[in-house]
Amino acid sequence: MQLWRDALRRHNPTEERVLVNTATLKTTRSEEIFAAAQKLMPGGVNSPVRAFKSVGGQPIVFDRVKGSHIWDVDGNEYIDYIGSWGPAICGHAHPEVTQALHDVLEKGTSFGAPCYLENVLAEMVIDAVPSIEMVRFVNSGTEACMAVLRLMRAFTGRDKLIKFEGCYHGHADMFLVKAGSGVATLGLPDSPGVPKSTTANTLTAPYNDLQAVRSLFEENPDQVSGVILEPIVGNAGFIPPDAGFLEGLRELTREYGALLVFDEVMTGFRIAYGGAQQKFGVTPDLTTLGKIIGGGLPVGAYGGRRDIMAMVAPAGPMYQAGTLSGNPLAMTAGIKTLELLQRSNTYEQLERITKKLSDGLLQAAKETGHAACGGNISGMFGFFFTEGPVHSYEDAKHSDLNKFGRFHRGMLERGVYLAPSQFEAGFTSLAHTDEDIDRTIAAAREVMSGL
Repeated sequence: MQLWRDALRRHNPTEERVLVNTATLKTTRSEEIFAAAQKLMPGGVNSPVRAFKSVGGQPIVFDRVKGSHIWDVDGNEYIDYIGSWGPAICGHAHPEVTQALHDVLEKGTSFGAPCYLENVLAEMVIDAVPSIEMVRFVNSGTEACMAVLRLMRAFTGRDKLIKFEGCYHGHADMFLVKAGSGVATLGLPDSPGVPKSTTANTLTAPYNDLQAVRSLFEENPDQVSGVILEPIVGNAGFIPPDAGFLEGLRELTREYGALLVFDEVMTGFRIAYGGAQQKFGVTPDLTTLGKIIGGGLPVGAYGGRRDIMAMVAPAGPMYQAGTLSGNPLAMTAGIKTLELLQRSNTYEQLERITKKLSDGLLQAAKETGHAACGGNISGMFGFFFTEGPVHSYEDAKHSDLNKFGRFHRGMLERGVYLAPSQFEAGFTSLAHTDEDIDRTIAAAREVMSGL
């Protein structure tokens, strides 16, 4: 109960705070809470990357967030480049989003029945995303990808799937497959508890390798239901598609009678209002969404061509359900977030601020003698401690992980919160300011000078 009472204590919002700017980071309270958490939850966390295993040290424990900044339980303030892994695109705790949630909260937190808000958000998603003619809301990106996989197989009558090394589509059994060393390598389970029989139908190819995909189709004639990918990889670090790669996948899937699925859980409404498919002018058959369309609340969605979506129950025979799907709070936060994103110069601002950050990090690395590569597209960015260029997960693995761990800690000590893994993309928001970016670049130059 003491932990519960402590968690409810709020900092005085008027209290003066400054960004951490010394090499000594006070983490006493975070360490106490995390030590207790390790006795209560596996690894002390509810999602593995939060445990800082990739960068060393112990995680900081958040107390509150606002705009582009976060505060931990020890009172330290940081500039945040995770943004709850993407959904805080308008900034944390945006006043219009929180007010909308407050207004709808008084009507109830869950209905388990249809509500008008579902129609509103569905229309907004359909209007925005080129591939989506009908949509089904679920509760997470993982759930959306699980459902779309079942839908691909139901619609085509085929069992096999092609995914890409380094692309993450949630923790469903069929997606947890090790990267194959050859273009025709069958997947092997990447986690205990996943049967080989489940992953036997998962085929893997290197990202940005069209010939590898063609070979898989040729070696598995009339057996592949479709190809699923992150159109911009965010879960192996930031890796954009090579010119012609997405277009080539569109042609190959049509040639072999398979479906093309874009996992836009990260990129949807972030890369452009219509997602990566609008940005690159390539329309898949199906799309999965999450994060931003929930405005910070748990939500996911999948949608696509009307004839395919007609397979989903109760309209069709492919079963999928969810008690909390279409939750009124999540719908409200999503609606308000999308409204904010439709305002003028939104994506121009995201591109400007993120490019300034990305260019500044790479310049700092160059000035301090470190090999680095990376870039950004709109409000998504990343860099690797390697000469590069990075076109695939295999390329990304050449990055200096030890150096990144030390860099991450140094940035944390200077009040900059980056993803605690070299293999994760970073995110900016409309709340990030030029001052935030300047401070971040200055901190990076200082840390890199001492690596």
